[in-house]
Amino acid sequence: MPSDVEYSPVGDGLGMRDFWLYVWLRRAAVIAAHIVGLGLTLIISVLSRPGTSLFSWHPLCMSVAYCLCMTEGILLFSAEGTIFCFKSQKNKVRFHWLCQALVLIAAAVGLGFILASKTVSELPHLVSWHSLLGFSTLTASLLQAACGICVIFHKQLRLSPSPARLKLYHATCGLVVYLLATVTVILAMFSDWFQATVKGIGWWVVAMLPLSPAMVVMNQITNAYLLRNKMSS
Repeated sequence: MPSDVEYSPVGDGLGMRDFWLYVWLRRAAVIAAHIVGLGLTLIISVLSRPGTSLFSWHPLCMSVAYCLCMTEGILLFSAEGTIFCFKSQKNKVRFHWLCQALVLIAAAVGLGFILASKTVSELPHLVSWHSLLGFSTLTASLLQAACGICVIFHKQLRLSPSPARLKLYHATCGLVVYLLATVTVILAMFSDWFQATVKGIGWWVVAMLPLSPAMVVMNQITNAYLLRNKMSS
């Protein structure tokens, strides 16, 4: 028998898109992602006590890069709304580029401080899962930026893939970078420094915080690009 249920092509099935409660929950999740991104950056900044050592600048720079700038640069395109009042798509793209440029700058500075700290302390490099994932995140960030450049200068570079295909590559790489950054941040909370600073229930609360914006970002990118491309192919 015919059904009155409307199924969404991007996985929102059972007509959930039409329920105000579902829409409200999605908007609340985006707002929570903004708050968690900023809050986590502030928490790490306070705990690291910048200026007390070379190492103290590393968590500050990396949290600003990935917890704040990359999160805001992606949520800028959220269909549920953003904290920035950009109506023009061109202005959104420009601000996205600014955020991603700040990500690379802050990450490069943070990398420099941790290299200097380990060199002064005569400690080995790339010996922990956090450092290995962090190096992978930085490498993927450069690839993502390269994809973004290809999207903007598609005609000038005379690239064979279509702009839509390049945007898909850029979005996919961005999702990989964000998930790598999330895992890297969580692994940092298993370090001796962080566990000596935050203990008990507080540690579990802070350790779980990065998962909130990660879920929102993953849902946004997969719905906007990956699932839509799969349906059209």
